Amino acid sequence: MNTERRSITVSDIEVHIERKDIKNLHLGVYPPNGRVRVAVPLLISDEAVRLAVIGKLGWIRRQQAKFEQQPRQSERQMVNGESHYFLGQRYLLQVQEQPGKQYAALSGRRCLNLFVNPNRSTAQREAVLARWYRQQLAELLPALLAQWETALGVQASAWGIKKMKTRWGSCNTVSKRVWFNLELAKKPLPCLEYVVVHELAHLVVPNHSAQFKALLDQHLPHWKSRRELLNQQHLGHEDW
Repeated sequence: MNTERRSITVSDIEVHIERKDIKNLHLGVYPPNGRVRVAVPLLISDEAVRLAVIGKLGWIRRQQAKFEQQPRQSERQMVNGESHYFLGQRYLLQVQEQPGKQYAALSGRRCLNLFVNPNRSTAQREAVLARWYRQQLAELLPALLAQWETALGVQASAWGIKKMKTRWGSCNTVSKRVWFNLELAKKPLPCLEYVVVHELAHLVVPNHSAQFKALLDQHLPHWKSRRELLNQQHLGHEDW
């Protein structure tokens, strides 16, 4: 799909425009900082986009205010007693320095042990924990994907995990490849399931039209409450 990207400013709001071979205009406000993106048909002018954004300014500002009020973690120091999240639950970090293998593991009810080599930097400790998050998410996704591919009658060609700045997930409807944000490992399981269903549903309906929402209503009736729960979760310190 050919895509043209540029930005304009509308009433002090930076608007990111993506022109694609699509039929309708789609406007969204995305975490973590309320980035505004408008996907539009190739022949829609900037002025038409500007008018569409002006018509939604009140809604856009309300969505951005929600992100500003969302709880955020302070910068992680990767030290004992620090709070970290897994599947929506808070765990206290316990750092144990030792030679040999570096890894993370849950223990007890609310403890996350991090085993690292002596004198590792904060960034190096973070990398060990990020690898653990990736492993956990990679173990959770196959069953969810299989379940919802069957329910929706679709088949993703491949899937992957990566850090994404503005999306919880993405779907390339041409290659049928889906991606999931690494941060989802920290969110409640119903939120992860919602993102899986959302992205796979794009293999049926490639846009966010009424038909797409009706498909979600049919298969995941409480998807809106799950989306709301996801957007209420703590954001990381970094602009991921």
